[in-house]
Amino acid sequence: MTTLYSFRRCPYAMRARMALRYAGVAVDIVEVSLKAKPAEMLALSSKGTVPVLSVDGRVIDESLEIMRWALAQQDPQDWLLKQDPQGQLAMAALIEENDQAFKVHLNRYKYAERYPEQPMEAYRAEGEVFLRKLDELLEGRDYLLANHPCLADVALMPFIRQFAHVDREWFAQTPYRRLQAWLQWFLESELFTSVMAVGASSLAKNPRTPLDN
Repeated sequence: MTTLYSFRRCPYAMRARMALRYAGVAVDIVEVSLKAKPAEMLALSSKGTVPVLSVDGRVIDESLEIMRWALAQQDPQDWLLKQDPQGQLAMAALIEENDQAFKVHLNRYKYAERYPEQPMEAYRAEGEVFLRKLDELLEGRDYLLANHPCLADVALMPFIRQFAHVDREWFAQTPYRRLQAWLQWFLESELFTSVMAVGASSLAKNPRTPLDN
């Protein structure tokens, strides 16, 4: 039995679910209440954070590792850019910048009341540096590093979504038109809507249920 402990709106869990579905891995989803984490999940991973994947007696409790494990099973669109060493380096650097620096700016922007040292707009401006970089990468193509989605696109998308949704009106009027189109493509994709479907209990390719916005 392959089980994923997940929280629907967690960006780390989102990207893990997307990779598992893309790779066609059948997974039973356990939706976790962050206020009452299941004992069986805590027994597998003392970190107490989602996602946690339990597969064949192995426990993987880092979202990026879950993504890479899934792609090792099947990667039909070459998300890993196997024949592009430079692309692989760029991909790793983008994901690291997202997970380390941008995530800090995102947290402070989204929860600005917890960080009264600066106004919300200051934290937003710090995060905008990364948005601008991504928008520039999208010049002349639909995806960040190739003419098809790669690991970086999917690993970053849930965090860009979260940043954009803090103030949707503000994001809509920004000059980052290419990034807006990139994000909208993912939000409307079958891959994303399927893993966000209400009541979804499995990532196997099953009938769709309505997307809860």
